[in-house]
Amino acid sequence: MSDSSSPSFDQMPRWVWRAVVIFWAGFLATVVLRELWQSLYGLMVLLLVALFLSLAIEPGVNRLAARGWRRGSATAVILLSVFVVLVVFMAAIGALVGQQIADLLGDSETYVNRTVDFLNDNFGTQIDAGQVIASLQDPNGSVQRFINSQQSRVVDISVTALGLVVQAFSVALFTFYLVADGPRLRRSICSRLSPVRQRKVLATWDLAIEKTGGYLYSRALLAGLSSVFHWVVLQTIGTRAPVAMALWVGVISQFLPVIGTYIAGALPVLVTFIDSPQRALAVLIAVLVYQQLENYLIVPRVTARTMNLHPAIAFGSAIAGGAVMGAVGAVLAIPGAAMIQALLSDMGERHEVVDDRLTTVDPRRLPSATDNGESGDTVDGTA
Repeated sequence: MSDSSSPSFDQMPRWVWRAVVIFWAGFLATVVLRELWQSLYGLMVLLLVALFLSLAIEPGVNRLAARGWRRGSATAVILLSVFVVLVVFMAAIGALVGQQIADLLGDSETYVNRTVDFLNDNFGTQIDAGQVIASLQDPNGSVQRFINSQQSRVVDISVTALGLVVQAFSVALFTFYLVADGPRLRRSICSRLSPVRQRKVLATWDLAIEKTGGYLYSRALLAGLSSVFHWVVLQTIGTRAPVAMALWVGVISQFLPVIGTYIAGALPVLVTFIDSPQRALAVLIAVLVYQQLENYLIVPRVTARTMNLHPAIAFGSAIAGGAVMGAVGAVLAIPGAAMIQALLSDMGERHEVVDDRLTTVDPRRLPSATDNGESGDTVDGTA
């Protein structure tokens, strides 16, 4: 007979029960956190955009405050100026697009004949313009069915537009308080930290302002160069509203990473195509040529002088940010990457690089002394 006081081989160890409890508690906590994140995702995006804008306009507010302005008034003036510029820009583009659509619908037969003649003459097609016009005007055709289906979405589009206005107002409100009460917010945070940590927090904050301002400066400079180039091209070709179209291409291509170039170039090509397919082809070629010149000649130099961020890192950051948070993440990822790179550059000990053919860099491309050691000895000196 076995001793009743001896432990049974079938008895489960105590740690197993604790492991089971910890596992299910962690699982439930993960589910709750996921649900909270999904519920608060929209708010987090708004706060992130507001933080980005607050870092961008803080230097301007600080300059006005140094001249005797109240921070609240200075912040309100800058935010209002940005809002007015955006409204005027979008109104000008919207009016131009609306006019083009009205002209296209009002004289569709002329445009169809012109387009069909261009395709038949240059690509050897045998398209019958009469059949195309008949299919467009057929009340049971696919084009008319699509137009009729879009009329029912007017309410949905209006609700979406109203939601965007509310979100923009929320971002502006968060931005106002982050900038207007910036010193008080930073004092509240630093009051709970030791003097050493306070200096690190303030240095990081100042670095974030510098990198965000550098990003906006570089984007604005690139947008200006792009706008001037495309204005000259569009003015020469004879595109309608060349100034508005050039500003559209410059702003959208620079402030909407990765896909912004294609969206920006599509509108002037389509507007020109309505009047002349041949001139639209010339616009398309000009857009593609400038994009290559910008990628290989302009962007590396501007980025090196303003953000000290390698173009490959900027491109990868934009893709990663877009994958995580969409277009907003793509825009915010670039200054974030520049700030992280600058912070990491101050970590660890640096050593002199040995001479080798794999580390030989053109002296003209070495980082200057004003880079504060942020970029390091990169291949092209643009990091």
